[in-house]
Amino acid sequence: MLICTVCSARLQNVTTPCSACGTCVATRDGFTAWAPELADSNDGFRAEYFSDLAQVESEHFWFRARNALIIWALKKYFQDFRHLLEVGCGSGFVLSGIAEAFPQAKLVGSEIFVAGLQVAARRVPQALLVQMDARRLPYAEEFDVVAAFDVIEHIDEDEIVLQNFFRAIKPGGGCVITVPQHKWLWSPVDEEACHKRRYTARELHSKIEAAGFKILRSTSFVTLLLPAMLASRLMDKRAGKSGGVDSLRMNKVINRLFGAILFCEQLMIKLGFNWPLGGSRLVIAQKMPAAQNQT
Repeated sequence: MLICTVCSARLQNVTTPCSACGTCVATRDGFTAWAPELADSNDGFRAEYFSDLAQVESEHFWFRARNALIIWALKKYFQDFRHLLEVGCGSGFVLSGIAEAFPQAKLVGSEIFVAGLQVAARRVPQALLVQMDARRLPYAEEFDVVAAFDVIEHIDEDEIVLQNFFRAIKPGGGCVITVPQHKWLWSPVDEEACHKRRYTARELHSKIEAAGFKILRSTSFVTLLLPAMLASRLMDKRAGKSGGVDSLRMNKVINRLFGAILFCEQLMIKLGFNWPLGGSRLVIAQKMPAAQNQT
């Protein structure tokens, strides 16, 4: 169900003004725009990164490994989903992987920056792409799955975002989230990426449960590479280096080696092992049906 982002009244469609408050939904560069005032600039990310990211994601070990983990999680926990929203779809790399793995699913990708949607549209032409603010999603009980991959750490009001996710999901549906982890890994890379925080497992779990979800699975990943990651962060701090897309370009041999290591790590996750430490964390949660919530 579509709802007005101003007054939460039900909307008939995106072209008709809200019958309760008269709010009209805008368009920007051919995309429906629910928060056009934030479409070009905000403090959550740098819009100029999208085209550069699109050039490195498909070969970089971390992005490939994360995609593989996400696809596995969807197949294991929500294999019958039909309607999925990815919040903060960026350049569309993850959404394109989901589209390939689930060709019958109806996919919606949202991004606060129109620049990201322009790149994603070339990658995932079959998906519906919309510009919106994760703090004001225009949906209520619309999706089987809402997903956000390394998104909520960019937003000060992450608890409001999680509440919006909960409202947008149908009862019995689920949420899949990845975030950067461990405050002691904070470095110029996080600052350049416009992160507001790196999470602890306890903090993330608490916020997800406070939004109303039941956590089905939680595990760290990028665990076996954690020593290399920590060493790299410490060296960057000492050298005064910032992050940015250039930091993602790396030697092809090392890239393949790191990819093989994360493949082994994921085998353990698939066998049921939850890594306690790691550069990132994956959480799979469910919006329980009302009857089960009352028991």
